[in-house]
Amino acid sequence: MTEFTFFAAIAVGFLGGTHCVGMCGGIVSALSLSIDQPKKTPLSFLLAYNVGRIISYVIAGAIAGGLGALLAANSSLHSAQTGLSIVAAGFMFLMGLYIAGWSSVLSKVEKAGGVIWRQLEPLGRRFLPVKQTDHALWLGMVWGWLPCGLVYSVLIWSLSAGSATEGMWLMLGFGLGTLPNLLAMGVAAQQLKQWMHKSWVKQSAGVLLITFAFIQLARLIQ
Repeated sequence: MTEFTFFAAIAVGFLGGTHCVGMCGGIVSALSLSIDQPKKTPLSFLLAYNVGRIISYVIAGAIAGGLGALLAANSSLHSAQTGLSIVAAGFMFLMGLYIAGWSSVLSKVEKAGGVIWRQLEPLGRRFLPVKQTDHALWLGMVWGWLPCGLVYSVLIWSLSAGSATEGMWLMLGFGLGTLPNLLAMGVAAQQLKQWMHKSWVKQSAGVLLITFAFIQLARLIQ
């Protein structure tokens, strides 16, 4: 994996912050409110929750990268990786439209992921209210599988990474990129949510993601 790819994954996670706040912000706020240990700082629980979430992303990335490698091994390596990269860029383009509020196509993909989520959600609720740091960690690992178009876009990107290790690093970069927004959401939820819901913020993030999708396609053509 090139440094560009890793830092690009971080940038995608950060730019998708408006979507992350919408999808996970309520969970993070609930986590802060459900803490059953007033003497403990919420930051330790928020960090544990987000570490758990990123661990799930890394596991999913390793699985996706491994599946992509198997697919490439049973077909032309270059054509398989190119095809998956094109699909990933297409999803990124749709994600940009979705975040900007210009299209809701990707919401249908998120609904499809709800089949698995309905089985996992009750498991996550077992750790509420959060009484210990490890509860927050396990909660994050469960909630990391929440249906999310942005995560799906990067997972498809991981499919084209070439190996389980590359897919793992790609999703790690993405997870790190989402971290600032969700940590800020836990500390200043209402203020950040109001700012993230501004049309120009969502549209700016959407345009940048669309631009990134075209950059990815341009790199494939070269």
